[in-house]
Amino acid sequence: LGKQDYKKTRPMLRATRLKAEAKKTALGVKEVALVLAAILIFLLAFYAFFYLNISNEVDLDLDPDEN
Repeated sequence: LGKQDYKKTRPMLRATRLKAEAKKTALGVKEVALVLAAILIFLLAFYAFFYLNISNEVDLDLDPDEN
């Protein structure tokens, strides 16, 4: 709270302090977007790993002399 607050009443000072604390503790849009992007990247990597694993196994099961 700055020097300009000395003229404010006690409830006004309390409201100003609570508003400042809420700003500090609030989650920002940027943080939420980063967490969601990280989860999405992890899921895509997990999916790609198993997709490539399964597709390689299918290729190994095929006999090249069948045709």
